[in-house]
Amino acid sequence: MAARTLLGICGSLRAGSYNHKLMREAARLFAPAAFVEADLRLPLYDGDLEEAQGIPPGVQRLADQIAQADAVVISGPEYNKSVSGVLKNALDWVSRTEGNPWKDKPVAILSATGGRAGGERTQFALRLCLVPFRARVLPGPEVLVGQAKEQFDEAGRLTNERYEKALAALMDALRTEIAR
Repeated sequence: MAARTLLGICGSLRAGSYNHKLMREAARLFAPAAFVEADLRLPLYDGDLEEAQGIPPGVQRLADQIAQADAVVISGPEYNKSVSGVLKNALDWVSRTEGNPWKDKPVAILSATGGRAGGERTQFALRLCLVPFRARVLPGPEVLVGQAKEQFDEAGRLTNERYEKALAALMDALRTEIAR
């Protein structure tokens, strides 16, 4: 069987982001696969910019990465009870590219937050954002890492067995969804 490609999208640009750590843990548990991390350092969506200059190269690269991946894992923080602006901006830009790279793409959603709930609202909002793209978003198991500061060791590995088991089960479900 050919090697699979997993695209990781993190809705946080912060160095040391718990969502980056969680995304990388997902890739570790998904292995073996080629893992590609998306770069969401994109200009803010601006229809005038798009009209004058077309789709920015970074946006097209992201759309191409989505299209070429066998599956996508998205890990995002909860900002003001929703998805981060960085992530929403990326989704908005990709929606402007030719075709629909998300169509029928298996997608797993994760979140890590400093609070207790672990990002329930961001996951709900992200699911709504992905509906028009017709991606195959997995219903679960949900991976909601609360009090994230306490859940990772120095190497960025999850230390909570419950979270690691849930993440492993989600990655198993993602592998199954690819084969579907």
